[in-house]
Amino acid sequence: MAALTALLLPSFLGWSPRTGLPPLGARSGRMAGPVARAAGAGGGMIDGVRIGPPPDMPSMLLNNRIVYLGSPINSQVSELIVGQLLFLQYDSTEQPITMYINSPGTTLEDGRPVGFETEAFAIADTMGYIKPQISTMLVGKAYGLAALLLASGSKGHRTTLPYCTVMLHQPRGQMARGQASDIAIKAREVLTNRNVAYEMMAKATGQPVEKLSADMNRCLYLNAQEAIDYGICDRVITKKQGGLDLRDDMSSLSRGIG
Repeated sequence: MAALTALLLPSFLGWSPRTGLPPLGARSGRMAGPVARAAGAGGGMIDGVRIGPPPDMPSMLLNNRIVYLGSPINSQVSELIVGQLLFLQYDSTEQPITMYINSPGTTLEDGRPVGFETEAFAIADTMGYIKPQISTMLVGKAYGLAALLLASGSKGHRTTLPYCTVMLHQPRGQMARGQASDIAIKAREVLTNRNVAYEMMAKATGQPVEKLSADMNRCLYLNAQEAIDYGICDRVITKKQGGLDLRDDMSSLSRGIG
């Protein structure tokens, strides 16, 4: 009965998934009380029943302390991920955070750069700054500096699915234009960022900088077990271990989301 009420009540109040409009009463100011506030604000829970439109997927994930990196790393993605991590730190310093990674890093799959190395450094620094434990999980690929983020999770909580791929390579700078002195300055910055990436990766994996420099001189592809042996991940998982079961507990994911 509660499930039927949750389905029918938003339509009764005037919300339509086609139009996305808030309830008529809320628009006209005639609706009062918590029902109006929940429905007009985009949804909420009243006596265990959802009022208003369903939550969007990013809100559902964030509400369960899940951060998903599923695109190349650029300034917009970096801003979003850093903001989510800081919010989750504010929300609770004790509950763990899970970060799922499927990213080509700061480049596209064809190697064209779309972001600066500092965008990935900002995420890695924030991961190290906040107090909650961060479990990283590879669900596809982690190329370049996305592999650094995978390795930057809490030790013992860096996992990968069985058929994922990690690829290590040197940072690839943006195309430099301008006079010769400007190009030289840009080249020095690229080399500096490369050394920073080596140092951060060495700290996360336990590999010496010299080995990383040699291995990343050309693209180095690693399967799941090789990534574990390299120190990027800790274990391969084949079944979901702990946490919410998305097949059985989808209703609980939406609780408390406005």
